[in-house]
Amino acid sequence: MTRKLDSEKVLFLFIDFQEKLIKIAKNSVCEETAQKLATTAKTLDIPTIVTLQYRKGLGETIASVADNLPEKTIFFDKTSFSALKEENFLQMIESTGKKQIIISGIESHICVLQTALDLLSHGFDVFVVDEACESRDEFQKQLAFERLKQNGAFIVSFEMVLFELLKSSKHSCFKQLQALIK
Repeated sequence: MTRKLDSEKVLFLFIDFQEKLIKIAKNSVCEETAQKLATTAKTLDIPTIVTLQYRKGLGETIASVADNLPEKTIFFDKTSFSALKEENFLQMIESTGKKQIIISGIESHICVLQTALDLLSHGFDVFVVDEACESRDEFQKQLAFERLKQNGAFIVSFEMVLFELLKSSKHSCFKQLQALIK
């Protein structure tokens, strides 16, 4: 288990940031943070996967996230709550060679939780970004995060992710990405 993020080992996973699901967010922090994560992935050219739960009923990925993602982002349709229950999803992640998965998404206690638990069971290091996850009910989110911690996931903040990936103020993208926290 790697306790510190390494930009060479990281993959971003955005879970179900869809038009109808984003409406459950009690405030804009979740969406704003997801947008910042997308911008970080794009700027640092980090492999990214976006899941869409039952796209026909819940809509497309919200524009604030979709418009800031890396060009080579993979969009993956699913109906299972855990993305790993879908055919080829695990193989797709394994094919990237990345072992650290940074997760953000909706809903924390359903799709985020189940996907993260399955990733953990397959030996991945899972980092769940607190302020980039949401549930209809704060109690459900907190229970999900407690369960994730009990199972070995790391609950992190956007700033933790950003500065661990940059490693130093000498990074060529430091000034550009530092603007995301001002």
